[in-house]
Amino acid sequence: MTTVKVQYTKTHLSALLARVEQGEEIVIARGSQQVAKLVPVGRPGERDLGFLDLHVPDEVFFDSLPDDELQAWEA
Repeated sequence: MTTVKVQYTKTHLSALLARVEQGEEIVIARGSQQVAKLVPVGRPGERDLGFLDLHVPDEVFFDSLPDDELQAWEA
């Protein structure tokens, strides 16, 4: 874990954020007092709809639409 001063953080924030994105944790200090920590945010996982238990097979989902349905969408 790296500790940096506030002034350094102000002038190098983009570089510090790039390091945090790589998984590093950085502590920001005012003088000798630690006041904040930059840590990576966890990536959100795949969300479920929760209200509908429906599965459409790939072979049905990617089938072409009938001509009359295509015309209705294009009109």
